[in-house]
Amino acid sequence: MPLHVLRPSPLVEQATEHLREQITGGTWPVGTKIPGETTLAASLGVGRSTVREALRALAGAGLVRARQGAGVFVIASEPAEDWSAQLRRAAVGDVYEVRMLIEVEAARLAARRRTDDDAAALAEALAGRRAASEADDAAFVDADIALHAAVVAAAHNPVLSALFTEFVPTLRRGLIDMLELLALRSGDPGHGDAGHAALVDAVVRGDGEAAGRTLREELEETLARLRSL
Repeated sequence: MPLHVLRPSPLVEQATEHLREQITGGTWPVGTKIPGETTLAASLGVGRSTVREALRALAGAGLVRARQGAGVFVIASEPAEDWSAQLRRAAVGDVYEVRMLIEVEAARLAARRRTDDDAAALAEALAGRRAASEADDAAFVDADIALHAAVVAAAHNPVLSALFTEFVPTLRRGLIDMLELLALRSGDPGHGDAGHAALVDAVVRGDGEAAGRTLREELEETLARLRSL
């Protein structure tokens, strides 16, 4: 597969795509040392800095790796699947197990770190969940997730918040399916209200052990239901 001189913009993206094609198309098999920056730059009609950025992108995708003093070698024929893609394919029960590991600790941290603003946000989120008891399952799940997100936010750890956000699409889909299939709200529109109220109370009081224990019990019960679907 021959290389082609590139259009002026966006050069890095174009260079990355053309080099990726050489790898995924088999021109440069796994184990192959790819041409040097000067050669690639001349072939593509770009500067060496553009080639360097393209190679960094390919390394980030798990396709190439630089070896000190030896050059850049192909280490895979297909890009590594990113985290978001893995979550989209994952079973909701598996995602829920990881959610438990993260969110229970987040609840403990939230109890120690919560501010007055966090306490107000938690009270508002709990009220929103209660108000959503009159809504459909999708709106109720959204309100439930918003409450859990408020707990995670009160831990004041941006990494925990980012991880929780990544889980949300898979969790939302699974929870809606669970409510619909098991008809959990048919006799209890605010399903789980007491447990969520206890969670908020524990965080606001600063009782980390109670917050973690309450949340674990709630999540374990939900996970058991998800596993039964």
